[in-house]
Amino acid sequence: MLLKVFLSVLVLVVAMAGFSMQSVTVTRAENQRQQRASVTYACPMHPDVKSTRPGKCRKCGMTLRPVSNSPAATPATANNSAPDATAFSSMEIPNARVYDQNGKALNFYSDLVKGNTVAMNFIFTTCTNTCPVLTATFRRVQVELEKSQSNVKLISISVDPTVDTPERLHEFAAKFKAGPGWTFVTGEKAEIDSLLQRLGVGITNRSDHTSMVLIGNDSADFWTRTYGLSSPTALVHVMTNASNRQ
Repeated sequence: MLLKVFLSVLVLVVAMAGFSMQSVTVTRAENQRQQRASVTYACPMHPDVKSTRPGKCRKCGMTLRPVSNSPAATPATANNSAPDATAFSSMEIPNARVYDQNGKALNFYSDLVKGNTVAMNFIFTTCTNTCPVLTATFRRVQVELEKSQSNVKLISISVDPTVDTPERLHEFAAKFKAGPGWTFVTGEKAEIDSLLQRLGVGITNRSDHTSMVLIGNDSADFWTRTYGLSSPTALVHVMTNASNRQ
């Protein structure tokens, strides 16, 4: 009799333990699902481009950044929030050893960026899609900048430095009639890969490079990004505003 009672109690305990573990598992799974659902990824330049997974913006190629869908933070929480993930500073630009289209060795930050207002785009010479358009647009931008006597410097960085030797970049620059104040940059692959990563445009496949233009006033440590396939007038407007920053 006692054995039957003991077995009955044991079965009941095991059943309750199994139910409890199942409830915990379901609760954890639900919490994880809610956490995933609370985050979406959006393009810093095109906020309307959103995804539930990490990836690239379909419009400009920029890396999508996580954006919380949680309810708005209270003032106390907001004051302790992390810095804007899209922020950029001159301090992040490395003094990488690079070469221009004439084969001249340069230190990227100190020779090209320091004390200047610059606009950088990212290209490779064998590209047949966006690169010719980006480069032609930069040429039209340069013409407009010359008319307004602006001192903005243009920089085109190759995302395929193994192929894009200074000689190839020289031919490419000549094809688009690049004038003084426009530097085409290449270098050792490790140096260029590191440079691109520090500029926030690191890639594993050259065809995935961004169409974004990084524009900055180093003296004011003001930086912004804009779409490289915008009209030359729109690009010049952004560059001029950056140049006028104090």
